[in-house]
Amino acid sequence: MTASWKDIVSPSGPVSEVTASQVIHGPSIPPQQRLLTYSPDQWEDFVHEWVHYCLKKSYKQVQRFSGAGDMGIDVVGFVGAQRLKGAWDNYQCKHYDHALTPGDVWPEFGKIIWYSFKGEYAIPCRYYFVSPWGAGTKLSRLLGNAAKLREELIANWDKNVKSAITSTQEVPLDSALRAYVDAFDFSIFEAKTALQLVDDHRTTPVHAARFGGGLPPRPAAGKPPTAVDSAESRYVTQLLGAYSEHTGTPVTDPSALSKPKLKEHFRRQREAFYEAEALRVFARDTVPPGTFESLQDDIYDGVIDTHDANYADGFEKVCAVTKAARDMQITANALISCTNPKDRDGVCHQLVNEERLGWTRS
Repeated sequence: MTASWKDIVSPSGPVSEVTASQVIHGPSIPPQQRLLTYSPDQWEDFVHEWVHYCLKKSYKQVQRFSGAGDMGIDVVGFVGAQRLKGAWDNYQCKHYDHALTPGDVWPEFGKIIWYSFKGEYAIPCRYYFVSPWGAGTKLSRLLGNAAKLREELIANWDKNVKSAITSTQEVPLDSALRAYVDAFDFSIFEAKTALQLVDDHRTTPVHAARFGGGLPPRPAAGKPPTAVDSAESRYVTQLLGAYSEHTGTPVTDPSALSKPKLKEHFRRQREAFYEAEALRVFARDTVPPGTFESLQDDIYDGVIDTHDANYADGFEKVCAVTKAARDMQITANALISCTNPKDRDGVCHQLVNEERLGWTRS
């Protein structure tokens, strides 16, 4: 026996410079690939989340059924108040290591037919098999041909369906049930893939939290309107009070600001407020609920001691507090990668609007 020995050559290095994120977290995993690692329960959680965020406009309520006695229902979207007795859609979750075959789902067809036949619920308007790999070729062909699907289900009933519907009894295809199957609308059945769900899920505020990959680009904030809006009334009133303390002259309207420094400061503060309001909207659409409020709390905690110190006048107080907000370190909040110094100034004014901070000495 002869063997050929070769020296091991140096492996190829990274194609680009390694980032701190790669060292900490490793290579990024595409969402579709990450979903393949889910357990069946995690997959159902994800489907529930997808229906809730992406399809909730179509439904009055979304509910997840699980455990024994679910009657072949996983995640349900109810169209009206009648729930299962009215219009509803079912999203049947299947997490296997392969594309769905007819053999994987014959019992599911049987369950929806049997329990609707018994009157446990109305026939769903749509029934979706939701699987990471989607439906395989054979099942896809059957789902696209209602007559053929009915024929194949009947042929497979005794072998794959009658003993799999419920553990308490067999369900033979007797004459009454056969007539029901013959009249059943098999066009309600469809299949969805992980790719379809992920594409929808990208538009939700929980996508980055589930899959990582960073937040989408943040749109530019609009310029403040010329006239002060009612949403600005409290912090603007407080700013004018701070300017009054600084100048020793009552200032009740922005148009009365005569000093260029104060006029410019007021302009910047309004821009900062609108910047922070734009960040609030961006957060609503891209991160889980409460993330923006957590950022506000972080800034409040970081500036409150500065806020409570003694100042010659309110203007000095405003400048000190907003500087403290800009200078503080915030590392944990999910929004921090897309915030700017103006946002922090603007959040301070939001906190004034919420009466958590104030700009005058009194």
